[in-house]
Amino acid sequence: MKCAQCGFENPGGIKFCGQCATPLKARCPACGFENPPSFKFCGQCANPLPSSTDPSPSVREPRAYTPKHLVEKILVSRSAIEGERKQVTVLFADIERSMELAEQVDAEEWHGLLDRFFAILAEGVHRFEGTINQFTGDGIMALFGAPIAHEDHAQRGCYAALHLSEALRRYGEEV
Repeated sequence: MKCAQCGFENPGGIKFCGQCATPLKARCPACGFENPPSFKFCGQCANPLPSSTDPSPSVREPRAYTPKHLVEKILVSRSAIEGERKQVTVLFADIERSMELAEQVDAEEWHGLLDRFFAILAEGVHRFEGTINQFTGDGIMALFGAPIAHEDHAQRGCYAALHLSEALRRYGEEV
């Protein structure tokens, strides 16, 4: 299989390029399905797939993982909020005993589990118009009330936490 990143011709049946270590199959961040590297949309759920030339998730800009409607709201309100002080609600979510869990599976499987975990977190935060401020090794820090101002930011944060609790419980049962 030819690597989309460096062009190296790899033998069949391997998951990472032998020349540059790029994954040879694009894992869907929404459903976890492995797609051929040339696919732009998941063959299982039709979600857009990250390009093999995209920077890694830790260095991607927020616009890459924030839904378009929230990006537009943030950009429209940007001039009104620069330098403004306000109260916000902060939500932290991570995997309890993640190192113990990581030791029980191989690195590729752990990476796939984390990808799906982060996709669930992002969906839950964005559903209530929160923004992900920071990705940590096994979790996130999300803000409600900034940069998009909401009078009910605390309620939105609580609703997001309840939604995530249920979604992650289902994911845990699935795993």
